[in-house]
Amino acid sequence: MKQNKLLASIFLIVFIDLLGFSLILPILPFYAIRFQATDFMIGLLTASYAVAQFIAAPFLGRLSDRFGRRPILLISITGNVIGFIILALAPNLMWLFIARILAGFTGGNISVAQAYIADVTKPEERAKGLGLIGAAFGLGFIFGPALGGMLSSWLTSAPAFLAALLSSINLLMVIFWLPESLTAERRQELAHTTRPPFTLGAMLSALSRKTVGPLLYTRFFFGVAFTMFTSIFALWGLHQLNLDEQQTGYILAYIGLLSAIVQGVGVGILAKRFRDQHLILAAVILMTMGLLGWAFTTTIPMLLIILIPVALGGGVLNTIINAALSKSVEPADVGAILGLSSSLESLTRVISPLLGTYLLQSLGNRSPGLASTALLVLLAVYVLRYVVLPESLPLSNNQVV
Repeated sequence: MKQNKLLASIFLIVFIDLLGFSLILPILPFYAIRFQATDFMIGLLTASYAVAQFIAAPFLGRLSDRFGRRPILLISITGNVIGFIILALAPNLMWLFIARILAGFTGGNISVAQAYIADVTKPEERAKGLGLIGAAFGLGFIFGPALGGMLSSWLTSAPAFLAALLSSINLLMVIFWLPESLTAERRQELAHTTRPPFTLGAMLSALSRKTVGPLLYTRFFFGVAFTMFTSIFALWGLHQLNLDEQQTGYILAYIGLLSAIVQGVGVGILAKRFRDQHLILAAVILMTMGLLGWAFTTTIPMLLIILIPVALGGGVLNTIINAALSKSVEPADVGAILGLSSSLESLTRVISPLLGTYLLQSLGNRSPGLASTALLVLLAVYVLRYVVLPESLPLSNNQVV
């Protein structure tokens, strides 16, 4: 009963956090266009948030191992409040960049929430617990983009003001409602655990480890392809289907609904019946099919159909791979490894918006989908070789997995 209460608390906090974040998604490109931003500048604006998050996320994860999950959540949510207020009041493009960079530095709290769930669940229940994070993502994306699109038709800055208000409510919820998941004794035990510092060498070391390296590589390259879709969707929709803010918000809400169903219900069922490795491969294949369809989409009904495998593949992989990572390291390193995973995901949000907007401008509307598909075909081969087959085939001493 206590575990269920804690999971419900963190679910609600993540949901409100993602609701505030997703309010901004459909309107950010149109917001930047008000300040004469080009497509590439919009890509840079999206990437600036991700650069900051890439730098900060592993440190937030490690700091949560040392000082507890709750204080780090408080710091990160406070940063969100300030960032959304600056965004709402931004007088020019420079202040838009400042707002997104600040929000990025303090926005790596999803890895902390995932570590919280890892603290309060048993390994065999980890995938189901982390599925709640995915469900919170999905529900946030059901209401946030649609609401953001509607509010922006009244006042462009209204979604940012509402996001600041929601983040303030979230801050109060953590202060008065969420207990710490790491006891003082447990934090002291973790503090005396020898762990490598966060350096480029430490990151490369983690990528070379047999138990986690292939999972992290899969996380990264899957993220490059998937994020190319999500980060340029509003621009692609404007160019390919002439979608406005409201239509973009409604379609993102549809993606959120699909993701909530997959991650809130489907992942728990699938995790009981299939191995993590097999689910990861299936997710890559589904995403490949979906992004190939995206490349050739010419109508809204066609888009709604191809979004089904996209949402299914993304929902399954983003949940299962974090569950697999959390089970592949010692308890003292759960926050750190999930922070590293979040950091790699943030790196994809640096690369993909820039690459996606370049392809969109230079090679046409189909090129981002075709490039993502080609990358995922190669990734499926890698996952089969280095993630799936090693569980059943004997390996020679010189094979690295």
